[in-house]
This record gives sequence, structure tokens and C-alpha cells, in this order.
Amino acid sequence: MELQNIPAVLSAILLAVLILMVITNIIVEVAKQFTMGKVPTNLLAFIVAMAVTLLVFFAVCQIKGVPIVWYMVAAAVALGFFVAFAAMFGFDKFRQMLEQITRLEDRKE
Repeated sequence: MELQNIPAVLSAILLAVLILMVITNIIVEVAKQFTMGKVPTNLLAFIVAMAVTLLVFFAVCQIKGVPIVWYMVAAAVALGFFVAFAAMFGFDKFRQMLEQITRLEDRKE
């Protein structure tokens, strides 16, 4: 890999994490309605993140005609951990920030 390609690859990875995180959050929010609190939300987010990440990984490899090697699957699993972490903590922090902003706006009025 040439050094000129590294920023493009990192940008693609970050974009993939963002898209997978949004998909994971949507699926988890819908799935929480069906589980009725029987499954811990963080566990549900982890399972969904891994499933979505691996599904997308295998689909992209199939579409692009890339042969799947064990270290690529390991990298997809590692990416799944990042997606799960971002989905579990990123959304909660974002919602907390919005609530704080709303409270500050209410105090000003």
C-alpha cells in the first residue's frame, strides 16, 4: 500500500463505521420494542453490530469479488467491536448532550 492511499482508506473506514453505527442504532431501537427489556440493551447492540458488520463485510467481498482470507474476517470482527462501542456509547452521549442543550435553552426563557 502506498502512503498516498492511507488517508483515503482511513476515510472509508470511518465512513463505514458511521454508517454501520447508524444502522445498528436503528435496528437496536426497533428491537428494543420487541424484547420488552428482556435483553440488556448493550448486549443487543453488540450482537446487532457484529451481525450487521459481518453481513456487510461478506456482501461487499461477494460483490467486489474479493477472496475472503482469515485476517480479513478478523479485521471485520475488530471493526464490529468499534461499531458496537460507537453504537452503545456514542448515541447515549449524543442524546445526553441534546438533553443538556434543551435544559439550557429552557433556563434562558
